[in-house]
Amino acid sequence: MRIWKFVIQPGLRQEIAMPTGALILDAQLQNGECCLWALCDPVVPRREIRRFSIYTTGESLPEDPGKYVATFQVAGGLVFHVFEV
Repeated sequence: MRIWKFVIQPGLRQEIAMPTGALILDAQLQNGECCLWALCDPVVPRREIRRFSIYTTGESLPEDPGKYVATFQVAGGLVFHVFEV
């Protein structure tokens, strides 16, 4: 097992291909980039598409935004909340 980092973009929805069964650990800002870390088995040959949505504080969310992953802040005071859809 290894921890892999994935760069994500603040925005409504995005897709990331990860090894099947990857465990999402956290999302934070690193060197000015929004990043997501996951525990992955690098020998798993299959990849699955995982979907994430990132919302700002005060933004309207859908009725079911998904499973909460993490909250992180960026320069200027914006606060983002990551959900796996």
